Amino acid sequence: MAATTGTTGPRADMVRNRRLLLDAATEAFAEQGLDASMGDIAQRAGLAKGTVFRHFPTKEDLLSAIMLRLLDRLAGSAGRLLDADDAAAALREFMADGVETLAADRAFCEVIGRPSLQQSEVRDAIADLCVAVEALTARARDQRVIRDDVTGTDIVLLLGGIHQTAAPLLDTQPQAWRRYLELALDGLRTTHPSRLPEAPPGRPEISTR
Repeated sequence: MAATTGTTGPRADMVRNRRLLLDAATEAFAEQGLDASMGDIAQRAGLAKGTVFRHFPTKEDLLSAIMLRLLDRLAGSAGRLLDADDAAAALREFMADGVETLAADRAFCEVIGRPSLQQSEVRDAIADLCVAVEALTARARDQRVIRDDVTGTDIVLLLGGIHQTAAPLLDTQPQAWRRYLELALDGLRTTHPSRLPEAPPGRPEISTR
């Protein structure tokens, strides 16, 4: 009788351990930023420190994996909202979800410029996110609920900008980002917009400095 494919065995253990490590690392970096140690991450995951290094030889590899998961989540959020009837509400929901995600992860903006995030798969994930958000933004432009010169890349960059604006208040006013989200949304609307002085941005470049 032929063996059936199940969810047990060495490969299943590897998948489970990787998930546990990413969950633990995301939690650790969100709380401690780049000061989080590989040993602490292993302890949180309930795994040996050597297991961490088998999956992620360096901290940069681990940070890149976290970044990829976060970018994939944001792209998925944009994709799910494409079927919403109200394009303005969909864009608002996406932006709120995106900024809240960043506000919960202190490490994100700290690591965005690190050399490890120059990996081609991370760049590709950023490009995929911009494409997904452009589709969402295009629907809002078509419904004339946002100004016609706003692009998906504008929206992606605004997520980080709103988060950074509220970051100094994170400890005392963790929801302050909602105030700045509303200010940004007001600027996106079509009522009496000012002419934007610069051309739309291209694909974001991640500086290593």
